Amino acid sequence: MKSLIAQWKVPSFVHAHTTLRDGGVSVAPYASLNLGAHVGDLPASVQRNRERVQQELHIPSPINWLAQIHSDRVVRIGADGLSDIPEADGAYTDQAGVVLTVLTADCLPVFLASDDGQELALIHCGWRGLAHGILSNAVALFKAPPASIHAWLGPCIGPNAFEVGADVLEAMTALNPNHTNAFKPSGGKYLADLAHIAHTELLSLGLKEISASKACTYTEAEKYFSYRRDGTTGRMASFLWR
Repeated sequence: MKSLIAQWKVPSFVHAHTTLRDGGVSVAPYASLNLGAHVGDLPASVQRNRERVQQELHIPSPINWLAQIHSDRVVRIGADGLSDIPEADGAYTDQAGVVLTVLTADCLPVFLASDDGQELALIHCGWRGLAHGILSNAVALFKAPPASIHAWLGPCIGPNAFEVGADVLEAMTALNPNHTNAFKPSGGKYLADLAHIAHTELLSLGLKEISASKACTYTEAEKYFSYRRDGTTGRMASFLWR
């Protein structure tokens, strides 16, 4: 089983992965390492895939799954982990051994870590969450100043594949007028650069160290699930812990 490992300048005891679609037991249209329990796949297959990921990535403790709803909510997770599965689209911890996770299949996973590796956050960024300020909410939970927080932008739908309407452009420019630079007109609609929006937003929040995978989930079909491309499909998971 292979994963995409974040390439960022944080301590080596910080572990940051995004799974690829190969290496699991699910069959089409979820083939093969689907980690989403909400997409119609067989529950037993999802459970087997999750167990395999935990073993292969040497994940040290129970995974703190979220019920993602494209919100701006970021939960704080303490040493005991979560007792339920909250409706949220991001999580923060300052505890060792606590495993953060989000599921994606075109949306952008954003990894955050203080430069000493003691504080971590992992955010599921669709356009709605971004427009409602989820990154600001995540950064606000850090005790470390924004300039000492590092960010890694994982794989997401690329700028030549993410077609949106004027409502998305309006929502993003209402958040930050500079986001207009992330949109290109395309036949009455727009092509949006999700990673560019997140990068601009993080800069506006005071972050200086921002790295990105630049992988496109839509065009790299052999590696990634893509909801925009396939409709019924699986989900990758991103994991972050220390």
